[in-house]
Amino acid sequence: MADDLHKGDEVTWRSHGTTVEGTVEKKITADTEAAGRTVRASKDDPQYLVRSDKTGREAVHKPSALDEA
Repeated sequence: MADDLHKGDEVTWRSHGTTVEGTVEKKITADTEAAGRTVRASKDDPQYLVRSDKTGREAVHKPSALDEA
């Protein structure tokens, strides 16, 4: 689990049974639209916008789903 990530940090996460490597693009601390969906977040319960190194696609994950690479 990764805590207090910053833009540019390298992370990994699990997606469909594989490990994906990518980069933190942004810390989300308020409800917003990102990666094609509505994201529910707050300062006490943030989420992170990440970009896959392999595909370039964006995803949003809670800190518990991310590991520092």
